[in-house]
Amino acid sequence: MPPEATQAKVMNTWQFTTASLPEARRRDAWRDAMQKLHLPIGKTFGTGNFYGSVSCLVSPMGIEFARINSESQTISGRAPNQAAAIWLGVLLAGKATLTESDGHQSPMSVGDVIYGPTDVEATLNFETDFQLLIIKAPRVALGPRLIAPLTPRVGYLPADVGVNHVFSGMLRATADVLESLTSIQLRPVELALTEFLITCLAAEDKPIARGGAAGARAAHLHRICQTIETMLGDPKLTLANVAAEHGVSPRYLQKLFASAGQAFSHYVRTRRLERCRADLISPLHAQLSISEICFRWGFNGSAHFSHAFRDQYGVSPREYRRSANT
Repeated sequence: MPPEATQAKVMNTWQFTTASLPEARRRDAWRDAMQKLHLPIGKTFGTGNFYGSVSCLVSPMGIEFARINSESQTISGRAPNQAAAIWLGVLLAGKATLTESDGHQSPMSVGDVIYGPTDVEATLNFETDFQLLIIKAPRVALGPRLIAPLTPRVGYLPADVGVNHVFSGMLRATADVLESLTSIQLRPVELALTEFLITCLAAEDKPIARGGAAGARAAHLHRICQTIETMLGDPKLTLANVAAEHGVSPRYLQKLFASAGQAFSHYVRTRRLERCRADLISPLHAQLSISEICFRWGFNGSAHFSHAFRDQYGVSPREYRRSANT
């Protein structure tokens, strides 16, 4: 079986539409479909034959992508009994207003992005027929990159501002072709999505909201972690090199990581292992040997890499790759 077909098995997809249902059953069936997405429906509007459709896929990394097309309604509150995650949505068509738990309202235009943790209440009121792409990323998928102690909350990113414009464009393009994406094609989207999301979370987590110096340290640590991401493939990546890149002393950099409960060397090793783990199950790198993958991400020897990988994930790289392709 070709690698692409094997990986396609890992993608969980489902679709739903009210079009084939009797009118009397449509709204209840729609609530059931939204409950599957852990979206609490407050009320539905309109008269006559209510219409709604959803196309959903869950990627190999566990990130859920759902495109929703429906009549006006309200999504309000929070759904219990779900794994901790960060959600985000981009308005593809229609008009909507985001209301945060403190009552602050943000009218949304097409392309605007909203986000928040699953354990914080919010209300999204769609005033017209609408289309929405909603994405949910488990915290475990973001965990290795959230070293800085950010405090995710409900936020709003206008599409016409800075990097938000690039982020929104990527999300809208993903929504356009969602039903036809394979896991191979989705993998770079997942990686870009994670980087964009973490950057947005860090940008919105202002030092003033975190208490001055603590917030400034968190923001500085986030920038340093971004630099480390660009240097992971360099076997000569050292504490001194990163400190010099940011104009700080190695001692200060050590203290910065310690303030987040981490050590520099442990963080770098974890990030390298995560990159290797992703490559081991990626069809794009199926032709690379395990040794080539470990050297690609800065490890100096395959034996050391195999030992570190087993310590981190409980299986050898070879066993991990084999289990992912069966």
